[in-house]
Amino acid sequence: MSGGLLVAGTTSDAGKSVLTAGICRWLHRRGVKVAPFKAQNMSNNSAVVVGADGRGGEIGRAQAMQAAAAGIAPEVRLNPVLLKPGSDLSSQVVLLGEAVDHVHAGNFRALKPRLAETVHATLAELRAEYDVVVCEGAGSPAEINLRDSDFVNMGLARHARLPTVVVGDIDRGGVFAALFGTVALLDAADQALVAGFVVNKFRGDLGLLRPGIEMLTAVTGRPTYGVLPFDVDLWLDAEDSLAYGRTLGRPGPPLGTQWLDVAVVRLPRISNATDVEALATEPGVRVRLTVEPAEIAAADLVVLPGSKSTVDDLGWLREQGLADVVCRHAAAGRPLLGICGGFQMLARSIHDEVESRRGTVDGLGLLPVDISFAARKTLARSAGTAFDAAPVHGYEIRHGYVARADPGLTPLLTHLDGRPEGAVAGNVFGTHWHGAFESDAFRRRFLTEVARLAGRRGFVVAPDTSFEGVRERGLDRLGDLVEEHLDTDALWRLIEDGPPAGLPFVPPGAPHPPTRP
Repeated sequence: MSGGLLVAGTTSDAGKSVLTAGICRWLHRRGVKVAPFKAQNMSNNSAVVVGADGRGGEIGRAQAMQAAAAGIAPEVRLNPVLLKPGSDLSSQVVLLGEAVDHVHAGNFRALKPRLAETVHATLAELRAEYDVVVCEGAGSPAEINLRDSDFVNMGLARHARLPTVVVGDIDRGGVFAALFGTVALLDAADQALVAGFVVNKFRGDLGLLRPGIEMLTAVTGRPTYGVLPFDVDLWLDAEDSLAYGRTLGRPGPPLGTQWLDVAVVRLPRISNATDVEALATEPGVRVRLTVEPAEIAAADLVVLPGSKSTVDDLGWLREQGLADVVCRHAAAGRPLLGICGGFQMLARSIHDEVESRRGTVDGLGLLPVDISFAARKTLARSAGTAFDAAPVHGYEIRHGYVARADPGLTPLLTHLDGRPEGAVAGNVFGTHWHGAFESDAFRRRFLTEVARLAGRRGFVVAPDTSFEGVRERGLDRLGDLVEEHLDTDALWRLIEDGPPAGLPFVPPGAPHPPTRP
């Protein structure tokens, strides 16, 4: 078979990514050869995958997670177009894993035909190789100002004749209006592909919800395939910052007598915030994303995460007065960690003619290194050791590199070939590697050192936490939720047979505008 499905949403963070992953895991457990697909993603949370030619490429982090749910290796075809915002008006365009352009609202339209052609060809390849391809939309399919050049939502569904399920987040309120309005703003041809709905993040008495579901069916002629319950533990590998609350996950109680409090500075252009999710899997480790000076000052460990705009975010850190808070934290001998862009901010100087084009600017001066930016981006899967030979795996996505370092500088990590990576200066740590804390032994030894430096003698690191185990249990939980709460027989018929015939038109609809040049 060559089945397909599009999971669209009423808004960003409605639950498209987790529902797509859950459907992939459900199908995978049934023995179906399934692949996820997101035509275009806008996210600074990306993962590096290695293609058949051995070259590294970028895709959205959520698509790598969905690939794990489907039981396949992640590859660039699962997310052929990735937009990485560098400001409110411009983004880097990653096409089939490689950065090819920088665009803004004015010139992006001219690039869209090329992107759409790649998307359509890539989806056709995947559908020829897999039994089922579960596609994820972006934002909302009812963004009528963008419909004439859309190849991600209903434009993709129209091209590939994909039955479409629209998911809405009831936790935000107004879910029935959002679901009805999404359909009612589509033209007749698009509406004919929208087969029904899924309600996400429900908590309460389902009996109180049923009259609304029945009325939604009456006014749209479309069923609701199920209601997924709110589950606080489903937070790994979020696609964007909308998915993050103040506290990541639900940490278990400490094994010792003290908690370890981690404050991650929520930079305006934060990238790969998923790096700190592994820390949040540990009992007794509370991880918060914050911009509050008091929370940063009170934390045991402060993390400067990755950034798509290192120099601009460093400027923001200074404008907000947070740079002084971070420096005082370090001066007090308490642990500070910089990851990728955050590592670069800790340097003495940053020379950037690539991202910000600001030339040389002063860093925070907390690590004895100087950073320069290369025009060509480094994309690599990396492996090495740290802390007395603890194995570490990670990945690199960066333009910045260490141009100079003081002689005798202690590296945080060491590549398998002996090359140093990152830096340690007393209580200040930095690395360009993303994903390093998913390596269990390294994470435990790092947290043990953090607790020592922070004076948390009552904190005891768990001896057996497995990040991979936590991830697999989360993916299995997604598959369980799909099987338990959705009409999987009806979903299977959609995947196998395509859009149902005779779906009614919901007025007023939107006239499909003529294609603009």
